[in-house]
Amino acid sequence: MQDYYAVIMAGGGGTRLWPLSRQSRPKQMLRLGHRRSLFQQAVERLEGLFPPERILVVTAREQAPQLQAQAPHLLPQNFLLEPMPKGTASVVGLAATVLARQNPRSAMAVLTADHLIQNTVHFHRLLRAAYNVAQEGYLVTLGVLPTYPATGYGYIQRGEQLGEQDGLPFYRVIRFKEKPDEVTARAMIEAGGFDWNSGMFIWRVDRILEEFQRWMPDLAAILSRIGEAWGTPEGQATLEHLWPRIHPETIDYGIMERADRVAVLPAEGLGWNDVGSWDSLFEVLPQDEHGNLVLAEETSLLETRGTLLLSEQQGRLIAAIGLEDVVVVDTPDVLLICKRSQAQKVREMVKILSQSGKTHYL
Repeated sequence: MQDYYAVIMAGGGGTRLWPLSRQSRPKQMLRLGHRRSLFQQAVERLEGLFPPERILVVTAREQAPQLQAQAPHLLPQNFLLEPMPKGTASVVGLAATVLARQNPRSAMAVLTADHLIQNTVHFHRLLRAAYNVAQEGYLVTLGVLPTYPATGYGYIQRGEQLGEQDGLPFYRVIRFKEKPDEVTARAMIEAGGFDWNSGMFIWRVDRILEEFQRWMPDLAAILSRIGEAWGTPEGQATLEHLWPRIHPETIDYGIMERADRVAVLPAEGLGWNDVGSWDSLFEVLPQDEHGNLVLAEETSLLETRGTLLLSEQQGRLIAAIGLEDVVVVDTPDVLLICKRSQAQKVREMVKILSQSGKTHYL
């Protein structure tokens, strides 16, 4: 596996964890009850499988200094900087283009910087198995076994079993279904054969570049010109000149939903969570005897249950009386209070603030 590289996508904003997550400190930089940030955890769980020189990070230019400070052992030249966000298709394409120049035989695992994975040993096993499947020419995605009819995740429908690697079966992908309504999600779970789309992909670099040529030729042409100039005195200017011309698109819609040779490797037992809302923290962090999740220096709770209390402020007491299934996030300039059942709507609040000109709170 000397030709195997990890590519961490680390340019997102994570607006669903506002007001703790901000434009200046996006989700992947948060600790959320852990001693290390989500990004640092993403890098750490690659130890033993990928040496630092085979770990690339694609991020926004303004986020790079903080990420580099959090992972100083990674090579500075392995941080690939987007001039502006253009979607995950361009992120994957840039990394694949750079790797193709460095090592034409390379394969890449496209990973996320802002998810939690609790079972690192199984994660490594899956990535090894996926590498072997990718060597057969498949575009591989890791699927997570659904535990409830989630409407915030995409779904993958499995077809027939294609084979097995290290005791792990892999299947042909019939189709992808983006973020369904609850009725559809429930029907898919009851039918069986569906996985959540984890957003993690593994493939040979030459194969994914072939798919860009086939399904996204305009992006492929831009990436080719960027690749030709990469590492030359004109490289940065070429990137700056061409990047704004890219049409924003996700790798899921741009490639994965269209490609033919796609396989899913079920990742049951991974302990995966995309930390997509404040409510999702209850799935991965310990609670007190009343089901409260307390991430604050000092609190006093009376008849309060199933409530999240979070504050990073020193010397400030949070007192709660009679709360049930509520989210309270206290920051120096914003106090968020909402029902746990409404936590997914935080993104809508961010949009309202942006449209009303209150961007200094974002």
